[in-house]
Amino acid sequence: MAVPSAAAQAVNTALRRVPAWLLYGAGAIYMAWLFWQALSGVSVEPIDWLERAYGETALQLLVATLAVTPLRRLLGINLLKFRRALGLLVFFFVLAHFLVWALLDVQTLDAVWADIVKRPYVTIGMAAFLMLIPLAATSNNASLRRMGGAAWRRMHWLTYPIAVLGAVHYVWLARGFALEPLLYLCAIVLLLATRLPFRRVATA
Repeated sequence: MAVPSAAAQAVNTALRRVPAWLLYGAGAIYMAWLFWQALSGVSVEPIDWLERAYGETALQLLVATLAVTPLRRLLGINLLKFRRALGLLVFFFVLAHFLVWALLDVQTLDAVWADIVKRPYVTIGMAAFLMLIPLAATSNNASLRRMGGAAWRRMHWLTYPIAVLGAVHYVWLARGFALEPLLYLCAIVLLLATRLPFRRVATA
């Protein structure tokens, strides 16, 4: 892990004064604001706009969650206290994304199931959502104590395939070349690559 620079130490000192619960409040306010935007006619297709807005926000939060460890290792900036809140906000925005799609867009259970079975991008999106559920349910100290640290960490490795599936879901949904979904996918791949156990090659 990198030794924090003076700038990183200053950032860490400032962050220690910021309570993690503020992220939940900010997330709830932003979710409500996006819903209000949809009601206010921000788009001619407000349901589709809201569905995409919630999904994109979930991906942005997922990228932020994955960035916590590399920032600490490479720059010495410690955001670990915020990682649980970021992860739970990912779940809540994905849940909102799913509910807008299921209840406002597709509207019937038969149509929801048909989309899951017939549309591959929906299938992988649903797989990512289902994997998020146990992570959200165990993102608390009681679950950590009950499961033990090793088992809890193994379960939360699901974050990595969830991130890849979420990005591929967005790329596939875009239909054709779209730069923004590809940027999310590249960011996630790069952040996951920083976790690979690279070995230094000895030189003579």
